[in-house]
Amino acid sequence: MPLSGQPQEQPGPGGAHRERRRRKPAWYRPAAVAADAVGALVGVYAALRLAGEGSAPWCAAAVGGVWVVVRGSRMRYAWRELGERGGAGVLGRDWVVLLAVLVVVRAAAGVEVPVLPVLAGVSGCLVVTAACRHLTHRHLVARRRAGRSVRRVLVIGEAPALGELLRHLARRTDHEFVVVGMCPIGDDSPDSVAPVLARLEREAPARLSGDAVPVLAAARALDPDLVFVMSGPSMAGERLRRLSWAVHEDGRPLVVVPGLTEVTQRRVGVSSVAGLTLLHVAAPVRRGGSVLVKGVTDLVGAALLLVLLAPALAVVALAVRLDSPGTVLHRQTRVGLGGRQFRLVKFRTMVTAAEQMREELARTNEHDGLMFKIRRDPRITRVGRVLRRFSLDELPQLYNVLRGHMSLVGPRPPLPSEVAQYTDVELRRLSVKPGLTGLWQVSGRSDLSWDETVALDLRYVDNWSPGVDFGILRRTVRAVIEGNGAY
Repeated sequence: MPLSGQPQEQPGPGGAHRERRRRKPAWYRPAAVAADAVGALVGVYAALRLAGEGSAPWCAAAVGGVWVVVRGSRMRYAWRELGERGGAGVLGRDWVVLLAVLVVVRAAAGVEVPVLPVLAGVSGCLVVTAACRHLTHRHLVARRRAGRSVRRVLVIGEAPALGELLRHLARRTDHEFVVVGMCPIGDDSPDSVAPVLARLEREAPARLSGDAVPVLAAARALDPDLVFVMSGPSMAGERLRRLSWAVHEDGRPLVVVPGLTEVTQRRVGVSSVAGLTLLHVAAPVRRGGSVLVKGVTDLVGAALLLVLLAPALAVVALAVRLDSPGTVLHRQTRVGLGGRQFRLVKFRTMVTAAEQMREELARTNEHDGLMFKIRRDPRITRVGRVLRRFSLDELPQLYNVLRGHMSLVGPRPPLPSEVAQYTDVELRRLSVKPGLTGLWQVSGRSDLSWDETVALDLRYVDNWSPGVDFGILRRTVRAVIEGNGAY
């Protein structure tokens, strides 16, 4: 999806066609409602029938209706929500509300319906709802990459801030914004192909029309859906307020971009005090119930996986032993939470002299930054290539999770030599435990640049939640099967 450039369509007779291109497909809402209703109805009906309950049909219909009402009352069928990415926590909270409503209805109606079958049935509806949301989101992302279902944006602000905004939008293709024009403040020009429609004076104009005339002329020429204003020294306070008057009176929405990046919505709150609008940014989660849940999940999950995967681990160990001379397990010093070092365990995928050969291969490093990666590394054994392709070499790290050195989900555990070269920003990656999987692993792994790797890790460190972990674990299965960047 293009993020900047000349507008594809001009106002005029083609306006209706352009409006159709901006809208989301009409089938999103009925598909979401049908998935919620059918998922709950079928799940509860099947569970009650298996339990031998004769009231299965009407109970299932009632639960399906309540689930749709709960989702609708929480605005899950609003056009702004349909097809957008939503965390697992949102769906989980809706489900908790559903359970609460069912408990109240059951008590008020005096209906004797077995609890466990109904609970099993409504648990199954989560899968259907999540699947529908996932498919709709993928369809919407595909449309946006093709330039459809997007919102055209006119951006206003100082040139450096506009350039940073455009670069940030260009790094992602799953959002709805396409920049079609700019109004820089001052004489500097942003590094972008988006057309400059007007320029604003660096000093605040004395008259309201000083900013309003050029901005409204640009807006009427492009017919954008939104006007973005980058706040800064030259565009703040009374000047920004006056500009908002003009934009709103012209019937266009205005969005103020504060320049704060990689902070999720749940961490941000807005209040007004003494006529000032305050943006509250909550600190990243580092303690409390969520952290306790993560710790328990790590221990229980690692223990269960070790037991379930024991036969596979034995087969892999035998294959490593028969393939090449050397130990089955490779132990390496890595750096974890707070800079503490630990011994990471993994299946050996390289020849025994791999560390000595690294110096000879230093000039062939194909990765920028601090990581050392070669796509066709001559040190990797035949079995090692298969293990790396499907990430099987990482499975012994479940032992590190049990020991508390690592988590199931977190940033990649770095080497001490890498940490020694970290900047202050990169050291923030050590604010949480490293993980068996993480955003790096599910987003391309070794195909990512060093800056992309750091950005993903910092996004996780700053915005971690149980819902984020659940989403990464779900995406890990697909990443392992596809094997992108695994070498």
